[in-house]
Amino acid sequence: MSNIYIQEPPTNGKVVLKTTIGDIEIELWSKEAPKACRNFIQLCMEGYYDKTIFHRVVKDFIAQGGDPTGTGQGGDSIYGEPFKDEIHSRLRFNRRGLVAMANSQKNDNGSQFFFTLGPCYELQGKHTIFGKIGGQTIYNMIKLNELECVDERPIRPEKIISTKVIFNPFDDIIPRNRFAEPVRVVEEKSVKKGVKNFGLLSFGEEAEEEEEQLENVTKDLKVKKSAHDIGDPLLVSKKAVADEKKAELDKETEKKLNEKSTKFEDKINEAVNIEDIKSKLKKKDEKFEKQQVKETPRIDEKEQKKKETQDEIKKLEKELLEKKRKYSEENKIKQEQLKEKKTETEVFKQYKEDVGKYEHLKNRKMKNAKEDKTIELLKAFKERMFKAKYENNDSESEQSHDEKKSEKVEVETILTHRLDVDEEIKRKVIDANIADHERYDIYDPRNPLNKRKRGESKEVIKQKKNSFLTQNSL
Repeated sequence: MSNIYIQEPPTNGKVVLKTTIGDIEIELWSKEAPKACRNFIQLCMEGYYDKTIFHRVVKDFIAQGGDPTGTGQGGDSIYGEPFKDEIHSRLRFNRRGLVAMANSQKNDNGSQFFFTLGPCYELQGKHTIFGKIGGQTIYNMIKLNELECVDERPIRPEKIISTKVIFNPFDDIIPRNRFAEPVRVVEEKSVKKGVKNFGLLSFGEEAEEEEEQLENVTKDLKVKKSAHDIGDPLLVSKKAVADEKKAELDKETEKKLNEKSTKFEDKINEAVNIEDIKSKLKKKDEKFEKQQVKETPRIDEKEQKKKETQDEIKKLEKELLEKKRKYSEENKIKQEQLKEKKTETEVFKQYKEDVGKYEHLKNRKMKNAKEDKTIELLKAFKERMFKAKYENNDSESEQSHDEKKSEKVEVETILTHRLDVDEEIKRKVIDANIADHERYDIYDPRNPLNKRKRGESKEVIKQKKNSFLTQNSL
């Protein structure tokens, strides 16, 4: 375990989660995973994780939380969209007590996080590790591993009561207003109208009649009538008359405009026939198509001419290259001939003649050359064999006169040498049981005599051992 802690980088930042299990201290790697740490700290400062549950627990694997909906499908980051993974080579899922971001796919980090309850090697490279549980609070976190679960969902889930940022490495974080203040609606007080009691007055009946007349006047005023018009119905206010005249004029102008527009449309329809326009458009389309048909063969002819010219150019280039090669080869030959004429001597002429003799052999294939050589050697060997037979008979009679011969004759006599065995050796029968210093011993382990000898030798060795042991014991 000591090697694990040495490999991990130092932390920079600290947050405490107050849960129903107890406090959990989280030390943050803000340098290795700055985006994840910034997101986690700001959400803690805003109280985003308050009263959220640990909605998923996998025994000896992970405990997941940080979703305000409690379903595992909610939660947003401070950036307004999912942020990228931050994988560091020195941070690995090799022990319990690590804090990492939960995601559904690559680069899909929000607000959810999880604690590791054991080594999780299969999560390496897929999730961002941004913190670890410090001190003895890890024992509070381990209590999540003891929860009863059904399909990875605890029956009685534990909650995060509140969060507290102890050390913030990011000085520029400004918490957002998570909950907007409710708008205060000022209710207008309904003023109760006072009811007049005319029975108290001495002139009550006259006052009631006057008020009724005033109410009727207010109603008529809403219909744009003045108060003095009520008494004289023949007199009408100037404003009412003007409004009526305006309305009449508007109606008359609308009628005139409608009549003019209809007349204008009729004239246009008389002057312009739609069928004539359609016929003209059809003619234009036909002309356009004919032009296209005429232009297309011209384009094809141009392309063909271009291809032909390009092919001719390529042929000419090839011919020029071949001529250049031939010309260069001829020049080389001429230059070599001139050099040879200048440097020719008697020795050089002889060398040249010798080379000319063997030039034809270079062109021949290697297989044919080897076959020819082997056939020539066989023929020479046959001739030597036949010559050796005839010369050997003559040489036996003249051996006393010609004692000194060349090495070639001696080699040829070897070919005709005859192997003769003495008759005594032929008659002699070799017996394997009789020892002879001039021949090698033949030992056959399958021979019954040899088997018997081996058995006797083993018994003799046993007897000697037993006698030796008895002497030593005494």
